[in-house]
Amino acid sequence: MFRTKSVEQSIRDTDEPDSKLRKDLTAWDLTVFGVAVVVGAGIFTLTARTAGDVAGPSVSLAFVFAAVACGLTALCYAEFASTVPVAGSAYTYSYATFGELVAWIIGWDLILEFALAASVVAKGWSQYLGELMGRSAAVVELGPITFDWGAVLLITVLGVLLAVGTKISSRVSAIAVAIKLAVIALVLVVGIGYFDKSNLSPYIPPSQSGAADEGIHQSLFSYLTGAGNSTFGWYGLLAAASLVFFAFIGFDVVATAAEETRNPQRSVPRGILGSLIIVTVLYVAVSLVLTGMVPYTELSGGDATLATAFALNGADWAKNVISVGALAGLTTVVMVMYLGQTRVLFAMSRDGLLPRRLAHTGQNGTPVRLTVIVGVCCALLAGFVDFGTLEEMVNIGTLFAFVLVAVGVLILRRTRPDLPRGFRVPLVPVIPVLGVLACLWLMLNLSVETWLRFLVWMLIGFVVYFAYGRRHSVLGRASTVEKPSDQRA
Repeated sequence: MFRTKSVEQSIRDTDEPDSKLRKDLTAWDLTVFGVAVVVGAGIFTLTARTAGDVAGPSVSLAFVFAAVACGLTALCYAEFASTVPVAGSAYTYSYATFGELVAWIIGWDLILEFALAASVVAKGWSQYLGELMGRSAAVVELGPITFDWGAVLLITVLGVLLAVGTKISSRVSAIAVAIKLAVIALVLVVGIGYFDKSNLSPYIPPSQSGAADEGIHQSLFSYLTGAGNSTFGWYGLLAAASLVFFAFIGFDVVATAAEETRNPQRSVPRGILGSLIIVTVLYVAVSLVLTGMVPYTELSGGDATLATAFALNGADWAKNVISVGALAGLTTVVMVMYLGQTRVLFAMSRDGLLPRRLAHTGQNGTPVRLTVIVGVCCALLAGFVDFGTLEEMVNIGTLFAFVLVAVGVLILRRTRPDLPRGFRVPLVPVIPVLGVLACLWLMLNLSVETWLRFLVWMLIGFVVYFAYGRRHSVLGRASTVEKPSDQRA
């Protein structure tokens, strides 16, 4: 269970003819992917809701807190990706440092992150499509069942693009990124005209009780310590940082594309860090303009979006413009999450922890079988499931992965100091340790309900590993074959 897969073996596996990914991507492509996946749901929907219900104007500071946690772990991802340029991201890194069982756990965790995130965001895309069509959402009623055809349509189209080739997907992402950045620039320029600095006061509103402060709906930190309400006030700000962390999810997807990058030692670190810097500046700027346009109390309620602030100022024309930007933004988020999901499953299948035939690549150098399977699963989830508060599950899964990656850097520095590293985390062990603490703190500020669901998902993962993965592991079978010869020697 604790056997590790050497970095050298992981790199050798990338040359298997039947499961070889095409190397088409550059640092620019990776930066586009990073911005594509991060600038999406958060900037168009999450910002307004969090300001109105949890943090008030201090939502801009919450974005900074979340960005710091991401930045610390981004450095760790950059070192790993430049050292182990193999598909799988945190799963592959954990296999090289912690061993097979932990690698499986983190791979299972990433399945939760990417599949759930792609499905959740696809439903958000459908909602904006419905608004452009003059409806609440692109759905139809099939008796007692609500079918979200808009979300299913998006996932189907993106599945075809990803099956055709990663480079084509990158070009589509670049076009969509250009559209949404133009919309964001328009929002900032027009929004400043309605800016009133008095709306930013009080910057951190007084704490008050709310529905999120009761029972299993309250944060784990509040539940364990009784420290206070997590609606507004300082605890609300910290809870908001854990919520807006969802907006940054996806920069780690850049690392999953390392195997498809021409010069991963240089390009992957640049793609990860470059995209994170760009999106942090955008998030802080938009959140400051948004909360300066209207009092934060006007943004309360689950339906508030970026367009709400413009409507309250009489700029109803902005609604459709923002909806177009949101459609472009959310399209790329779903695409890159979809890509990340297939690449993690590809790495796990190649190692035998899932059926190896799933790791087969077609003539375009993409895992077509996995792309179809993931597409069907995500389409079913997005088409028929009402997620409610399941978005937080994405956050806790990602933060858990970040913790293991940061610890893994420390372990690999000690066990394999000889490995060539295209990028090295500065100030080791300070940066990785701070990254671990920051992520654990954000995890503590997620609800008890989210923690319970996460533990159930992990238990299911253990069952799958011991029922299938442990017996079919390629590394395990290789070690079994070697043992008799060792004994004869």
